Amino acid sequence: MKGTPEPVDESAIRRRLAAAQLDHGDLETAIQAISLTPGPDLMVIGRLKRKKLALKDEIQWLKDQLNPDLIA
Repeated sequence: MKGTPEPVDESAIRRRLAAAQLDHGDLETAIQAISLTPGPDLMVIGRLKRKKLALKDEIQWLKDQLNPDLIA
């Protein structure tokens, strides 16, 4: 039916959210470690930061799927 929202597989969303949050933390740790090395590779850091930002966006999207903003 048109206008009927698709059923949400909440457990799958929660699993993906947990994995994305873990990956986000791992990227932060990697960025910090690379930044502390002598002559850090700025291209690698830039790539990792872009991936981290994409994960942040995905995390927010997943949270929104679990808690939709119902404006009537």
